[in-house]
Amino acid sequence: MHENRFHKRVLFLILYLVFAILPVYWMVNMSFKTNEEILGVFSLWPQAFTWDNYKVIFTDASWYSGYINSLIYVAINTAVSLLVALPAAYAFSRYSFLGDKHVFFWLLTNRMTPPAVFLLPFFQLYTTLGLMDTHIAVALAHLVFNVPLAVWILEGFMSGVPREIDETAYIDGYSFPRFFLTIFIPLIKAGVGVAAFFCFMFSWVELLMARTLTSVNAKPIVATMTRTVSASGMDWGVLAAAGVLTIVPGAIVIWFVRNYIAKGFAMGRV
Repeated sequence: MHENRFHKRVLFLILYLVFAILPVYWMVNMSFKTNEEILGVFSLWPQAFTWDNYKVIFTDASWYSGYINSLIYVAINTAVSLLVALPAAYAFSRYSFLGDKHVFFWLLTNRMTPPAVFLLPFFQLYTTLGLMDTHIAVALAHLVFNVPLAVWILEGFMSGVPREIDETAYIDGYSFPRFFLTIFIPLIKAGVGVAAFFCFMFSWVELLMARTLTSVNAKPIVATMTRTVSASGMDWGVLAAAGVLTIVPGAIVIWFVRNYIAKGFAMGRV
């Protein structure tokens, strides 16, 4: 009985891995093919292997600048989100004040709101302030969604740290900034890693606001990938190569925070 159950679990795991990996493999497979082979022949691997699609990405400014723009505003957004969320989460985890639960719920409702709702206000505001088509514009717009999520994640980790640690540090003569930076943050570094991961991933893959608030100078790669139609049709090989390179930053971030994400699942905050 137990052996049959084990075999079923193994079979289910294999099927799940095939189902999850197959689209990624097919995109990698397409990135090394010509458009003629992609459209004319069904093959599990490239018959005429080529690097031309990747050469286009690394030599055409309209492509590689999209990756640079995305990395710039994603880094800004992740850093600012954590800087804002850390003290806010500490306040929610340590203090009780009038309307604290209502404010916390209001923060989460911002995260639940579709990005399209904020497009018109942001567009009008940034046009007035001259922030359209800048990296800071997209980074600030994404704060509306990332800060509530980061506060929610960090508050859970901070609530798991005993209050006695705060009191002991104050008795020992620590100022709040010194205590917070040298003692408290190292204790919740798993939460910081999880929050940074989710902020990075949302900002990296978000399309609607990034495409609307940029045009040329700060256009991200997700917007560039939607504009690959030319007079000769869709350039499937280049699009596949761009998709493969888009996965790389997220995979690198996951590699560095994988242990923190596991701890987040264990604590029930992810």
